[in-house]
Amino acid sequence: MSGSASAEPRGYVRVVVATTVLLSFISYWRAAAIVLSDLGSTAFYVGGIVEQAIGRSAPWFVLGVMLFSYAVRALYIESSAMFVRAGVYRVVKEAMGGTMAKLSVSALLFDYVLTGPISGVSAGSYVVGLANDLLARGGFHVHFPVGSASAFIALAVTGYFWWQNTKGLHESSDDALRIMQITTVMVVVLIAWCGMTIIERGGVLPPVPSLQTLQFSPTSLGWLAGTAWPTMTAVAFIVGFGHSILAMSGEESLAQVYREIEQPKVENLKKAGQLIFVYSLVFTALVSFFAVAIIPDAERPRYFDNLIAGLAMHLAGPEWLRLGFQTVVVLVGFLILAGAANTAIVGSNGVLNRVAEDDVLTEWFRKPHHRFGTSYRLINLVVLLQIVTIVLSRGNVFVLGEAYAFGVIWSFTFNAISILILRFKQPAATRPWRVPLNVRVAGVEWPLGLVMIALTLAACAIVNLFTKPVATVAGLSFTGMFFVMFAVSERIARRRRAAAVGVVIDQFQVEVSDALSVASTKVRPSAVMVPVRDYTTLDPLNWVLEQSAFLDRDIVALTVRLVGDAAGGEDHVFSEYERLLFSKVVAVAERHGRPVTLLVTPGVEVFDAVVQSALQLRVSTIVMGPSQVMPVEQQSLLLGRAWDRCVDAVSVGAEFIVPAPSGTIARFSLGAHAPELSPTDVLRIHDIWTKGAAVIGPTFHHRDVVTAALTCLADEMARTTDDGALSRLLTPAKVAGQEIATVVSRGYD
Repeated sequence: MSGSASAEPRGYVRVVVATTVLLSFISYWRAAAIVLSDLGSTAFYVGGIVEQAIGRSAPWFVLGVMLFSYAVRALYIESSAMFVRAGVYRVVKEAMGGTMAKLSVSALLFDYVLTGPISGVSAGSYVVGLANDLLARGGFHVHFPVGSASAFIALAVTGYFWWQNTKGLHESSDDALRIMQITTVMVVVLIAWCGMTIIERGGVLPPVPSLQTLQFSPTSLGWLAGTAWPTMTAVAFIVGFGHSILAMSGEESLAQVYREIEQPKVENLKKAGQLIFVYSLVFTALVSFFAVAIIPDAERPRYFDNLIAGLAMHLAGPEWLRLGFQTVVVLVGFLILAGAANTAIVGSNGVLNRVAEDDVLTEWFRKPHHRFGTSYRLINLVVLLQIVTIVLSRGNVFVLGEAYAFGVIWSFTFNAISILILRFKQPAATRPWRVPLNVRVAGVEWPLGLVMIALTLAACAIVNLFTKPVATVAGLSFTGMFFVMFAVSERIARRRRAAAVGVVIDQFQVEVSDALSVASTKVRPSAVMVPVRDYTTLDPLNWVLEQSAFLDRDIVALTVRLVGDAAGGEDHVFSEYERLLFSKVVAVAERHGRPVTLLVTPGVEVFDAVVQSALQLRVSTIVMGPSQVMPVEQQSLLLGRAWDRCVDAVSVGAEFIVPAPSGTIARFSLGAHAPELSPTDVLRIHDIWTKGAAVIGPTFHHRDVVTAALTCLADEMARTTDDGALSRLLTPAKVAGQEIATVVSRGYD
């Protein structure tokens, strides 16, 4: 650059968004692995919890719940496809208002908060069970108390993942995928070995559910005990189904991974959902059936808290081999259950951040950690509640399971009823995907599939209120506590930021650097740069993210902070407006499932700053929207002049694209580049070459005609003082200006 614009920009700011959306977008395989790390973990404890509550018919109810999970999966696909951000909270708010939304998210948080303790305690039960077994076989008279020892392990796991999440090292999709790969190997071996054991020894199916075969425990009927209600077949079946509903806990994670899943989002979410359904159906349901068929009734209660370990020790084969497999089961179980405990912290933090974006929580809650940049206060709140839960439960997995079911069923119910209401409030034609079984009568579409799902969930939720006293009291207390916190915090936040009501603003981790380079930003060469300034005019970014031609290229959203802006200074390296602007960019990127790098750079003049940044990042394409104060050609001219002022641009070229709202796409070349010749010019060159070749011979080429013409024109301009040569250059330019349509084309693909 020349003049003041030539100075190297100081205080360059690179902004990295502290959310998963702009870090990476994942395949449906990895999305399925993340959900299964939560959903698949229930197979390690749900069978024992349900059988203790309703008797030997438990596997049939677990199977029924896993089949029903297919319908719940469809429900979450529709809700996720409607709203990219905020999950259940946004859906319920759109359908039933802010009050019900806060209630629903409070119940969902109860689910997440309980996921950590029940997963940690269950992992501890497997470890303690194995340790006690090995000690007994070794002749040692030492026996660890299962409850307190499991609680200690759960506290250690929770503390470990608290620190990991505080540092920002969340469980990645690669980690989840590796855990599920290891788990899959164990599942295949388990199923095959159980099958061979049944062939060798024989086995029986659990009794088909009926009033006679359902054996409710003294605590499983709750406030219905002693009444006539449990003697009614329909009520008894709903009670059994309600005790089994936690088998599909983790389905709500679909709403979280949807934000991260790559394009095409809906299709990939459906594929992920299909994988999740098949895997969890086979794993969770078969474990319950195999346990009844292989483990004797008298011994099975010993393994209710570590059912798969009990299965391993009752398989056919030598003891040393069974003991070795039990060790593998415990190790795999610990991995997936610990992963679920981590997912609970990540999920809770994500839900609370989404709620905070709607001004329900004050900025105090989302203040980034001074060192790691994470929302550590939200993490601390969730982990503190998990620790209290573990201590109060004393490591009793059955008590945790009863309480856990409260959040699971009510979060599902709120979501189902909300989607049903929105079917009538919003036209069905606007939905990318809908739950099947829709019947049109007299011009009105009746969502029968949704109605049946919502009624089933609502019936289970209501019955659970009366059959799970501990869960009801704990769940209502927890939900009420969070609801009050949300209500009070929302009032304070809205009062402080009344001007920004309804605006979604993210928290960002900001890094400051004096030098801009490919290495510092990790932007690959030949990237596409989209300068952004006004968050209401992000159409160029939207256009870039839609283009298949840019799928394999990095996208950079750049905003220029003009020197002298009030936002500058060491204390304001990232202004409130820039935060709002990039929050809108984040929303656009999420919708398309594409990663975008966010950059802020200072400059004296916008075009010079854009060009300098583009050259330093080796950008090959710059995309801007049409200016409101100048024609597209003037934009191109100013950007081209800025390009030519940079010494580095002499041998480097780039493309400048201006997509207009009308659909026309103007393209220009920046820097030194080959001209686009009209058919008339090509014929004139060929005509001259024909005559020259006849005299000079085969060594004369078309390019020699152009070289000779350029040499003559340059000499004439150098030795004359009149405007004769310049006027000859301006004449074709005027003609080109009148026929500007020749440089405008429609579409890019």
